[in-house]
Amino acid sequence: MNNTHIHALAAADPSVRLRAALSAGTHPDPEFTKPLVDRCAVEPDFFVRDMLTWALCRLPAEFTVPRLIDELGSDVAQARSQALHTLSKIGNRRAWPAVSALLHDGDDEVARSAWRAAAVLVPPGDEPTLATELARELGRGDRDVQLSLSRALVALGDSIFAVLDAAATSSDPVVRAHAEATTRLWHDPDGGFVVSLELATRVAIVGPNG
Repeated sequence: MNNTHIHALAAADPSVRLRAALSAGTHPDPEFTKPLVDRCAVEPDFFVRDMLTWALCRLPAEFTVPRLIDELGSDVAQARSQALHTLSKIGNRRAWPAVSALLHDGDDEVARSAWRAAAVLVPPGDEPTLATELARELGRGDRDVQLSLSRALVALGDSIFAVLDAAATSSDPVVRAHAEATTRLWHDPDGGFVVSLELATRVAIVGPNG
């Protein structure tokens, strides 16, 4: 990858940007870690962002992980979200403290990325602690946000049951419904989460005979 490719990362045509990111991953060069990370923060096209992540995963972790951790402190939500996504793909637990600090980020997309990354990077034995932190977000956001949280919880295994049982007694019916839908997702990963959530919400609000 040379300066021409760096300029191509910012081309108006997304297909040109996609080819530039592909080239960066095909011929990995640590010198271009920063341009790739910088582009992740502003790239509007999902497929190009995905290719940028792939290119970064092809580089040595000793170059990418510190740069991505720094990016978690950005004021730009997409920068944080994409860095979290890329760190989850790299799978280096050096990022764990910085990732866990964003579990309650005010931006839904950043929080979702943090939940997914945390479920991948959590140190062995820390699953119950992570489950407790994630459970604080039960009831947050729309169905997509809630599904992301439920999937992250389910990925932690049976350590989630204590926090889900506690959430099931919450005074907030939305929290109770989300906890119930998460429990159903754990038992039936292929089941319909939205249907489970709607049913659980109706029961939580009006009672089992409503």
